[in-house]
Amino acid sequence: MIDALTIAVAVTALALAAWCGLAAFRDQPTKDWHFIGMALVSVLGLVQLVVAVVQLTRGATPDKGTALFVAYLLGAAACVPATGFMSLSERTRWGSATVAAGAVVLAVLEVRLFDIWGGGSA
Repeated sequence: MIDALTIAVAVTALALAAWCGLAAFRDQPTKDWHFIGMALVSVLGLVQLVVAVVQLTRGATPDKGTALFVAYLLGAAACVPATGFMSLSERTRWGSATVAAGAVVLAVLEVRLFDIWGGGSA
């Protein structure tokens, strides 16, 4: 795994969470600009997925198990798109809150991916 990419995904996810959380606080639904932010975070998550799959096919192995790592990786890649689609059906402040929660979950998943890969052991 590329540590800088993991950090970039986590930081952009937290920025999206703050942005959508502010929209929820202001009683606003998700808007087009929020979806652009979700697309950016989702693209970074997909890049991370591709990089990880390439590394796995080249023989790199996570410290705590490949199956666990792949499960977290797929969850991380699907987290923000799933909450984005949910926010489309809930065009109130709760749609923004859902995206904010999903982005926080993605940031936590990134920390866990880092740990599973072996970045936490020194």
